[in-house]
Amino acid sequence: MLYIGVDLGTSAVKLLLMAADGTIQNVVSKEYPLYFPHPGWSEQKPEDWWEAVKTGIRELTADADKSQIAGISFGGQMHGLVILDENDQVIRPAILWNDGRTGKETDYLNNVIGKEKLSEYTANIAFAGFTAPKILWVRNNEPENFARIKKIMLPKDYIAYMLTGSFCTDVSDASGMLIFDVKNKCWSKEMLEICGITEEQVAKIYESYEVVGTLKPEVAEELGLPASVKVAAGAGDNAAAAVGTGTVGDGMCNISLGTSGTIFVSSEKFGVDKNNALHAFAHADGKYHLMGCMLSAASCNKWWMEEIIGTTDFGKEQAEITKLGENNVYFLPYLMGERSPHNNPNARGTFIGMTMDTTRADMTQAVLEGVAFAIRDSFEVAKSLGIQIERTKICGGGAKSPLWKKIMANVLGIKVDVIKSEEGPGLGGAMLAAVACGEYASVEEAAAKIVEVVDTIEPDPELTAKYEEKYRKFAKIYPTVKDLFTEIL
Repeated sequence: MLYIGVDLGTSAVKLLLMAADGTIQNVVSKEYPLYFPHPGWSEQKPEDWWEAVKTGIRELTADADKSQIAGISFGGQMHGLVILDENDQVIRPAILWNDGRTGKETDYLNNVIGKEKLSEYTANIAFAGFTAPKILWVRNNEPENFARIKKIMLPKDYIAYMLTGSFCTDVSDASGMLIFDVKNKCWSKEMLEICGITEEQVAKIYESYEVVGTLKPEVAEELGLPASVKVAAGAGDNAAAAVGTGTVGDGMCNISLGTSGTIFVSSEKFGVDKNNALHAFAHADGKYHLMGCMLSAASCNKWWMEEIIGTTDFGKEQAEITKLGENNVYFLPYLMGERSPHNNPNARGTFIGMTMDTTRADMTQAVLEGVAFAIRDSFEVAKSLGIQIERTKICGGGAKSPLWKKIMANVLGIKVDVIKSEEGPGLGGAMLAAVACGEYASVEEAAAKIVEVVDTIEPDPELTAKYEEKYRKFAKIYPTVKDLFTEIL
């Protein structure tokens, strides 16, 4: 049988066709617009996602035996607020995960409701990108839209709804809404009340590998697929990427260098760090995970290359970088504010340390190292909890760079495993669909049979020591300049 994985990203949807044994048959990508109506705001139109998904599925399956397609599932950008009215029409553009408009609402939740209560209700505190502050923002700033809300959903769940008519979500994606009781895997009645919404306005909750429905007949006809195709709930992009890299079970780690950057540690048991610097979420394998998320990762490099330098030849620019661990230029990668561990939507990208002999290559190197150092910030929190991490998988667009992987291995001082497929969330989505259709008994079994490590980058002790010194200096920069960010806005 064949399975479709839908990776609903921020810049594009990437669709993947997978055979039962994990072999990838085809991959298709469809871009859609991203809107910035005000500085720090970030929106997309859910209708654009839907059109891109439909076009992508038709192209993906054009040469396939469509009768063999058994299931579809997702990895999706998290936290985005999608609201529908009583006629199932989108009320306003989706407010995305990297949108920073909710400063007042985030402060209200953390300081008036209180971080302790939020952690008690949801296992997390408020971050500007989470869904609950967005709901409050709409209530405070667009009361006419708030009054029309019939359904509240996350980006990938909108696609599931359009495919099946099932109003659903999964535990991993729901964990990032701040209205979900992660420990008990149910909606938090207290948080629903705080946000002024009812349980009828939020979706039915499923495990990521559970079937939520089959294709609506008219959708099946439009896509040229059997109406019997099962749709599984899917997962938030990072949980789906973790499935796609085999980061399931206890104590496994994955780093994702996508538009955002994450360090993801899977766990058999529920746990929360005392400062809530890491997110405590449910995992797509039925268990739990801790995650540190930075808002700008590979997108920092894309910005630097395309907008500042004016090139798309990333490899050529990186070829000029030869002296690792010796750069005196530092970069704070906070182009969209920052989440883990600083929780500061006002933080901004910052270069420091340039001199008259600073080169273009030094600046490029600083961008790559700055992202790695920021991942290390969350890595340090995980270590402070007694979690021993000796190696990690890596995925995302940034993982295609041999140089960046080498920097990451030595900044963290751990082995970095490269897997055969770099498709991350798309592959994870297809694997969840396969589990939902009974092809595999569990997510762990699917990961064990499908995910293959093809290379390991070993840290070099001498270089690791150099980066240890550089990281200690990097770690002093943000505390020194953070008060300036508020003043310069």
